[in-house]
Amino acid sequence: MNSTQSSEFDALTRILQGRWSCRGYLEDPVPRRTIEQVLALARLSPSWCNTQPWQLLVTEGAGTTRFREALVEHASTATITPDFRFPEGYSGTYRDRRRECGLQLYDSVGVAKGDRHASAAQAARNFEFFGAPHTAIVTTNSELGIYGAVDCGLYVQTFLLAAQSVGLGAIPQAALAAHSKFIRDYFQLPEDRMVLCGISFGYPDTEHPANGFRTRRVPVGDTFDWVNT
Repeated sequence: MNSTQSSEFDALTRILQGRWSCRGYLEDPVPRRTIEQVLALARLSPSWCNTQPWQLLVTEGAGTTRFREALVEHASTATITPDFRFPEGYSGTYRDRRRECGLQLYDSVGVAKGDRHASAAQAARNFEFFGAPHTAIVTTNSELGIYGAVDCGLYVQTFLLAAQSVGLGAIPQAALAAHSKFIRDYFQLPEDRMVLCGISFGYPDTEHPANGFRTRRVPVGDTFDWVNT
């Protein structure tokens, strides 16, 4: 690895290791110029046959406030209507990792283990965008099926890293996709636009207790197998 490669590797390492899911934000809006910088980088994501299926709605100002209020009211009584089927369950190591993350979050905000009322209230914070001044709704075209969603997943990752690189906090939220039909109706999206997730973002409130923990990753050796025969 030459010096240029080493420098780029180090920069990417810092961004990846520094990124975290932000669940508490300052009220200050992000300038459009900064948001457009993030979007300009995110659009460089790879996609199957270069289809670039992602299409976003980005809220700001009163647009965020109105959407937040409408979504909170809807989600408080509605059943879920995701465009993409949610996981059927979590077992084994997936269950353990999910549980560990949940316990870390609840511990950080003072939710006692087994307190279902408090944990439900924390979960409902998703629909308040955790106080973020902006949210992006990520959609794909229904014709492209699951691979359009995969391409959008790559886009979401690039968006998150780009946001990290300009000092923003962000969190991808599948919870918003639980109300895909409502979101499609609210924004008057065509029926062939499928809601994949939301991304709430803004300047992070580093003093917020929910921002005080970091999830761990399994050792790299647990993520692959060599094939040499």
